[in-house]
Amino acid sequence: MIQVANLQVVFGRGRRANPALRGISFAVAAGEVYGIVGESGSGKSTVLNVLSGLWRHWSGQVSIDDRPMAGRRDRAFHKEVQMVFQDPYGSLHPRHTVDRILSEPVAIHRLGQSQARVLRALEEVGLDSAFRFRYPHQLSGGQRQRVAVARALILEPRILLLDEPTSALDVSVQAEVLNLLTRLQRERRLTYILVSHDLAVVAHMCRRLAVMRRGVIVEELTVEHLRQRRPRHPYTRQLISASIGYDRQAAEAQAEIDAEGEGD
Repeated sequence: MIQVANLQVVFGRGRRANPALRGISFAVAAGEVYGIVGESGSGKSTVLNVLSGLWRHWSGQVSIDDRPMAGRRDRAFHKEVQMVFQDPYGSLHPRHTVDRILSEPVAIHRLGQSQARVLRALEEVGLDSAFRFRYPHQLSGGQRQRVAVARALILEPRILLLDEPTSALDVSVQAEVLNLLTRLQRERRLTYILVSHDLAVVAHMCRRLAVMRRGVIVEELTVEHLRQRRPRHPYTRQLISASIGYDRQAAEAQAEIDAEGEGD
């Protein structure tokens, strides 16, 4: 469903040029949930921005369902590929009701039956019709993220790009949203790419994952290998150690890896 080869992104020019992605490649099968993990600044979200068409200045090859993608995407692409953002507080227009937020993509793509689609989308994410004419500030964080998921699903896409969809939520709400996403993926046979810094979230959702560091994929592995703590790359081992809790030896080992990376 998704193929990426030698993807490169550079922010800035000349002496200020900063390579964000340095020739990464991966493939995601139809109906798969694929994870991308790494520390802040590793390039995870940049990958999603390229795939979604939000960032147009890149080189390499990107294909969706065997169709090569260019920087600018057409309307049909945006109906097929949707994105759920990290911050449910910033991704919804504060002066629009839930009804308008969900109706807008229906109108843009001229799908018709707007009211029925809005009500069905709310029901699918566990919200009843009482939420339809509320504003984002009248919703909890978890409810806002459910609306964001409903907005993505209302166009009936085949691919969802999830950029840290639970990191801004309370721990008690995170599980509810993850279970919702898992159920929707199974029912609709969607293809997901899930970006996260949380290995537990990735292990819950995905079967395969890529580990990114400084704009490159250092390792691809299965969730089974992750759970068995059998990664090949030392950086992945340090991520696993960090996810368990603070350890002085692990922190010193990570500092050594960072020092070695300065010469990359």
